[in-house]
Amino acid sequence: MYTRRRFIKNSSSLALGAAFLSSFDVNGKKTNNPGIQLYTFRKEMMEDAIGTLKNIASLGIKQIECSSSKKGSYFGLKPEEMKKICSDLGMTIRSGHVSLNDKWNQTMDEALLSGQEYLICSSLPSRGQTIDNYKKVSEKFNQAGEDCKKRGIKFGYHNHDFEFDKENGITLYDVLMDNTDPSLVHMELDLGWVVASGNDPLAYFKKYKGRFPLWHLKDMDLVKKQSTEFGKGGLDIQKMFDNSKQSGLKYFFIEQEEYSFTPTESMKINMDYLKKIK
Repeated sequence: MYTRRRFIKNSSSLALGAAFLSSFDVNGKKTNNPGIQLYTFRKEMMEDAIGTLKNIASLGIKQIECSSSKKGSYFGLKPEEMKKICSDLGMTIRSGHVSLNDKWNQTMDEALLSGQEYLICSSLPSRGQTIDNYKKVSEKFNQAGEDCKKRGIKFGYHNHDFEFDKENGITLYDVLMDNTDPSLVHMELDLGWVVASGNDPLAYFKKYKGRFPLWHLKDMDLVKKQSTEFGKGGLDIQKMFDNSKQSGLKYFFIEQEEYSFTPTESMKINMDYLKKIK
């Protein structure tokens, strides 16, 4: 069992390191190193992966986070092929959303070929909104973190809204945080789903300093409970970046699942909005 004492020790070290090593601040501006979760362009990637990556690069995106699809994590491309295409376009495959399943070893091997730094589990490996299940999941995450560490990759988890359900007054997401090893499990906080669940990301930055090196930057329509263009929802994006060092932020990935326009038009709105961030 991962002890609270070890958590406090490792968490403090992570926070200190993040203050000096965070790589999200490029040329003095916090938003000059934007990334995107490819699920944002899921339909386009399935139809024309190379053409879509060229379009994404033209928008000023620097970091890529892959997504699972019917054609695999690289939308029909080989991992090394996608690595080269992105590199030639001035982008880096930084992360990828995956599942903990019977293809786990293959997933890690492919991540190495693509040059990824992070592998992010995008769903709980076992269902059950109970403290006991979340403790079991924490152990699985710690083991996955060990597996990845042996290969020089970082493992993490991406939240939704349901992880903020409670059992006996205890928030289930906090169970994950308290029972995973910060040196092995690097959390990707989906800011949109946090606010949609009625919680404040800043409270988590403060409670678990340095534990969120990755973000999904997602504005949310809090009435419809769906994503929207930046500035139209309930996420205070400026405030998030004002407190990003406390988070331990290294990379952020824009993700938009629903659109008012086309994905490209919505992304242009998002990128223009980021230019206003101080």
